[in-house]
Amino acid sequence: MPDTPGRDYSWPPMDKRRVIGKPTQRRDGLDKSTGRAKYSSDLKPAGMLFGVLLTSPHAHARVTSIDTSAAEKMDGVKAVRVIAKAGQEVQWQGAEIAAVAAVTEEIARDAARAIQVQYEVLPHLVREDDLAKAGNRAKAAGEQVTGDPDKAFQEADVISEGSYGIPVLTHCCLESHGNIVEWNGDHVNLWPSTQAVSGIGGDLGKSLEVPIANVHTKMQFIGGGFGSKFAVDRWGVEAGQLSKLAGGKPVKLFLERATELQIAGNRPSAFANIKVAAKNDGTITAWQSSSWATGGMTGGGMPPLPYVFKDIPNLRLNHTAVAVNTGGARAWRAPNHPQASFLTCAALEDLAAKLKMDPAELFAKNAGYTARADVYRAQIAKAAEKMDWKKRWHPRGESGDGPVKQGLGMAINTWGGGGHRSQCRTTINADGSVVLEICTQDLGTGTRTIIAMVAAETLGLPLNVITLRIGDSEYPPDEASGGSTTVGGVSASTRKSTVNALGKLFGEVAPWLKVQPDDLVAVDGRIQVKDDPSKSFTWQEACRKLGASKISELGANDPRQPGGLISQGVGGIQMADVSVDTETGIVKMNKFVAVQDCGLIINPKTAESQIHGAVIMGICGALHEERVMDQQTGKQLNADMEFYKLAGIADVGEIVVLLDIAPEHDKRGVIGLGEPPAIGPIAAISNAVANAIGVRVPHVPLTPDRVLDALLSRDRQGAEERNA
Repeated sequence: MPDTPGRDYSWPPMDKRRVIGKPTQRRDGLDKSTGRAKYSSDLKPAGMLFGVLLTSPHAHARVTSIDTSAAEKMDGVKAVRVIAKAGQEVQWQGAEIAAVAAVTEEIARDAARAIQVQYEVLPHLVREDDLAKAGNRAKAAGEQVTGDPDKAFQEADVISEGSYGIPVLTHCCLESHGNIVEWNGDHVNLWPSTQAVSGIGGDLGKSLEVPIANVHTKMQFIGGGFGSKFAVDRWGVEAGQLSKLAGGKPVKLFLERATELQIAGNRPSAFANIKVAAKNDGTITAWQSSSWATGGMTGGGMPPLPYVFKDIPNLRLNHTAVAVNTGGARAWRAPNHPQASFLTCAALEDLAAKLKMDPAELFAKNAGYTARADVYRAQIAKAAEKMDWKKRWHPRGESGDGPVKQGLGMAINTWGGGGHRSQCRTTINADGSVVLEICTQDLGTGTRTIIAMVAAETLGLPLNVITLRIGDSEYPPDEASGGSTTVGGVSASTRKSTVNALGKLFGEVAPWLKVQPDDLVAVDGRIQVKDDPSKSFTWQEACRKLGASKISELGANDPRQPGGLISQGVGGIQMADVSVDTETGIVKMNKFVAVQDCGLIINPKTAESQIHGAVIMGICGALHEERVMDQQTGKQLNADMEFYKLAGIADVGEIVVLLDIAPEHDKRGVIGLGEPPAIGPIAAISNAVANAIGVRVPHVPLTPDRVLDALLSRDRQGAEERNA
């Protein structure tokens, strides 16, 4: 959809903005805090049935027989479907075997348990941390070499070597994955929990062999996604098939928590043996890494190593993907970047320790190997000032007497951002009301507020007169929310749509004021002549000139032709302050500083909130969160909220956010902030713990047992060296 020739869509100059850039409360905050907001899992359409999955208890097995007769005969059961037929091989615990729909959830669960399934249990592998045990499940990607690493290591003044590991984390959305599906004649109604309201209906229609135009998707609120809720998935398709079998009654099928943690997606692990060479002054000369990872049966992709410092002149990279019998990987807030940041920043901090050098100085000295040297150096200085780094940092392990040790650590991030395809329709009615329609989704990040702010800025109106309609496939399409592209996409399409609509209104009003449309501006609820505010109409007076008609204009964002409203590419520096009790191994967060490069900020309040949430997510991964698999049984041992640990509010400490907005950023467009601040916390916290206790805890999360094991290994090594 081309832009209207002659229209100026550019953002207003910073000193002219009345709404954009001002801290603004979320439009949906009150609804969510009072419980008025209804998520798809809260809905109960008339006649709704409850769907339940029967899943595999085995990590790897072949279904030899399945008998659903007992379930089918139960009172209240309206539909039963076999998913994994006899002879089919299942590759992980939690794999879908059958589905049941009944009048109550209790009956559906009883019916699922009544289904008789016989399995031939097959060999499995569910742990990848020891690459030597992976056997034929390991697939090497091939060596990548840049420069002459062998020579660089031979000529190095200092070489640091280490082994590091970050485990698989499972998606753990507050609202589990699921949908309500209603088969209504030749049409299907879908109420999903999704990051892709526009696209998920097509996904379901294809699977059900229903024309995409016949699938109506609606979703107002989602209880978390983080990259895992794009597809309709098997459970969505089965809800549709159960609805059809049950005569078109709506079927609600949301995953139970255990199944959610087993099959609804994970962030792949990353392990690596890393060697880094440097000169005595801290200049890095070579990097060598052998990494391996898994996200399930497809293995795990190679993290982008060395992270951010990609222009180190001499590199040798090897990576192995390990296939394991677990549920598969899905996108997770900055895919592969948190793993790469941890592996890289841990290795560089260990190098700094060997050089007896401040890691902040090491990072700054080697910033020339990054794409944003000046940005990172300035951010290191800003973060260090907020953390009082120069005064409080100490060489590794020199944190004084007593069992509680304090330490500082840092990490680095980068991300693209940009904006996705998006269309928005703005309607101006003769009574002065304004309606925006866009089939996007608010993942809880404040998308509703952003759209309304852009519209209010363009039209010169207060936010409360803007009616916004989102989350319905009947509205103009908007792509899935992923990659931190939503705010760029919707803000650009909204800006263009509102500028187009306002231009049409100017055309209607200009003759009444005896000026040209280009001579008019919309300011503070009035349409007025630029150089003569006395010639004006109130917004309502101007709209009444429309008579019996209305204005309805589309605006579109095409990432191939962004038009200057959005930009790409940011960097960030993060620093962590921790205390470690060396008697118990417990790590406590004291303070976390996040300096984040950004583009044009529409709402500083929600921008800072994005960063707070990202840091908390990183703290979870650094201190608590991991999927624990038992190789003997093939089962996940912590598929529940008792043992799959997440950080609570008392665990996160003080979080300080600095939006790094330089004067020249006025020329930048919008860049999403969801991903980048989630990248560095694990690395920064791990480095802070190493600084505190004097030894690297090689694997995260930094649980008490791992901290105590690292301390014990340090003490043993010290004793051996003294006795040598």
